[in-house]
Amino acid sequence: MQTGENEQALRKIIDFTRSLAIIVLVLHFYFNCYLAFSDLGLTYQVVDRILGTIGRLGIFKSSLAAKTSSAALLLISLIGTKGKKTEGLKWPSAWVKTLAGIVLYYGSSLIDRTHLGPLTAAWAYILMTTTGFLLFLAGTSMMYRIIDVNLAKDIFNTENESFPQEERWLENEYSINLPAKYRFKGKLRGSWINVVNPFRGSLVMGTPGAGKSYFVIRHIITQHIKKGFAMFLYDFKYDDLTRIAYNTLLNHNKGYKVKPKFYVINFEDLNRSHRCNPLDPANMNDITDAMESSRTFMLGLNREWIKKQGDFFVESPINFLTALIWFLRKYENGKYCTLPHAIELAQVEYESLFPLLKKEPEIEVLINPFISAWQNEAYDQLEGQIASAKISMARLVSPSLYYVLSGNDFSLDLNDPADPKIICMGNDPMKQQVYGAVLSLYISRTIKLVNQKNKLKCNLIFDEFPTIYFNNIDSLIATARSNKVATTLAVQDQSQLKKDYGREQAEVIMNIVGNIISGQVSGDTAKQLSERFGKIVQERRSLTINSQDTSVGRSTQLDFAVPASKIATLSSGEFVGLVADDPGDKIDLKVFHNQVINDHDAIKSEEAAYKELPAIRKIDGDMIMSNYLSIKSDIGLILAKELRTEEGQ
Repeated sequence: MQTGENEQALRKIIDFTRSLAIIVLVLHFYFNCYLAFSDLGLTYQVVDRILGTIGRLGIFKSSLAAKTSSAALLLISLIGTKGKKTEGLKWPSAWVKTLAGIVLYYGSSLIDRTHLGPLTAAWAYILMTTTGFLLFLAGTSMMYRIIDVNLAKDIFNTENESFPQEERWLENEYSINLPAKYRFKGKLRGSWINVVNPFRGSLVMGTPGAGKSYFVIRHIITQHIKKGFAMFLYDFKYDDLTRIAYNTLLNHNKGYKVKPKFYVINFEDLNRSHRCNPLDPANMNDITDAMESSRTFMLGLNREWIKKQGDFFVESPINFLTALIWFLRKYENGKYCTLPHAIELAQVEYESLFPLLKKEPEIEVLINPFISAWQNEAYDQLEGQIASAKISMARLVSPSLYYVLSGNDFSLDLNDPADPKIICMGNDPMKQQVYGAVLSLYISRTIKLVNQKNKLKCNLIFDEFPTIYFNNIDSLIATARSNKVATTLAVQDQSQLKKDYGREQAEVIMNIVGNIISGQVSGDTAKQLSERFGKIVQERRSLTINSQDTSVGRSTQLDFAVPASKIATLSSGEFVGLVADDPGDKIDLKVFHNQVINDHDAIKSEEAAYKELPAIRKIDGDMIMSNYLSIKSDIGLILAKELRTEEGQ
């Protein structure tokens, strides 16, 4: 107990022990230098008789024993000393005094070997030993008064915010494993980011230059191709990721029972692009498929409509396009069911278009509001309903786009076990709004086909996900897990998701994914991640100095394992996040903060050996224009045939 009585008693014991050390040293001087004291007349028989008994004790049999006993008593007294902590005292000074004192204290015994007279030698011995004793006392006392708390040693609190991470390599037939290194308790240790269950969704975040593609996405692509995954790859900066996928498939396709085919959709270099009809009638079995395709396409073209879904002037263009698509699907068994044909059909005059659409009973409910407005001569309302659709689709009137969208080199069921595929679709940052809408339609139709039972495992990878629109991405992540469909979304920041998808959808995406790998992000995204990673026990130290005393305090408290400020200052290749596990691969240490290790030389040499993407066919301007004019001609033929039939009746 820290009571006044106990402290006083301790002080008395310390004083007594120190006094005893001095008494032992003084007696040693008397016994060792007895002849000098005798010559000076400082000896008395009574004293000698009393001290004679003491002198026969073992500690006085040699100078070394006596000095060591005195020094030991002095040290014991110093152990209980509570000297006032003082600023400015340093360890080097304390050690110099202590070592100098020890040298003088024990080195004084060498005086006996000199040629000094007995009296001079005795006084030199006493002076040298006493000086050593006092220096030793001063040095050791200083050590107890040094403030041994370097509060500026870890000014960024790095050591406190380090925590143990998963160091095991947990691999299975679906896993993604990234080697890394992290710092814990002042040591650099090896670790692994083990995404053992990619089917629970993966979100890769980071500002431009954070290393999303180089440190994470490329490894997801290569590792899953090596493990026999079918794959859909949305390559925003075509052809960076497409080249990785193509060359990995060339060199590592042993994981597939049936070797997959490689397909590319690219609107810039048609010689290296396949053709695919996203509205393939073989995969459009119900009008709801047309409705879903229409919604995805129109919202992809008009991103501001995403937050206005349900409004009259948003739903009307969607219904109008749905009617066009479903009419083409039903007409002659879908012979002309392509997006270019739907765009051209939308440009037909109302007096010819509406009678044509009325021939299909299933879309009568959809077109009835437009026909009513037309018949009642409410042309302003009609234009408000339809013009926004026509204007939006007019941006896609391009011979190159028509060429890619009207062919059918492959189907979008990429995870068919009998015919697996790796499909790469490229965008262009300079034309992302137009191309993004078309690619969104491809993605919507692809997901409809892959999210089915008894299919091959596959991964849907979306680089720069906010540049495309995909409705109900949360439903895909939630339901596709049981069908072995992994989803990987790469975004720069949550604010980017909020801007393009709306606050609610962005929050759902953030909260539903099981695996998060984040590079440098800031603002609300960093705060949300920091809270998601949780808190750890951290040590806190404090120093209080006043005129009476100096006190050092230590305490522990729960604080964020990875603060938002640290997430905002991550270096390129440094990532934080958490991973999800499954019953077969339990992971206790799910949270990580480490530096992903890339073998830069190996990657550089590998990329140097990459083969260029092959040319699919030789395309010239005449072929593209011929296809463009053929589509326009098809619509003219449909109108001529149907209207002529109606007149004949």
